[in-house]
Amino acid sequence: MKEMPEFNSEEEERQFWEERDSTDYVDWSKARSAVFPNLKPSTKTISLRLPESMLEELKLLANKRDVPYQSLVKLFLSERIESELQKHQPDDVTS
Repeated sequence: MKEMPEFNSEEEERQFWEERDSTDYVDWSKARSAVFPNLKPSTKTISLRLPESMLEELKLLANKRDVPYQSLVKLFLSERIESELQKHQPDDVTS
């Protein structure tokens, strides 16, 4: 097995694994299953310009649901992304 390097950041580690095969560094025959119930996905802050009227409508909808408007935006985006991905999946063909 090759020696595992030290990483200075998550980005550095991500780049490393994108270019290498883990079987050179990890003996997967010794791997065990693990559950991480409190693991939260990494997030990235972005700047998004919206028309003021759209932002006000989002805040109104969020208020009706008693959630922060940023959370509602993430929910709407997540639902739409899932819908678009399902729409563009190749049909299951069984022969």
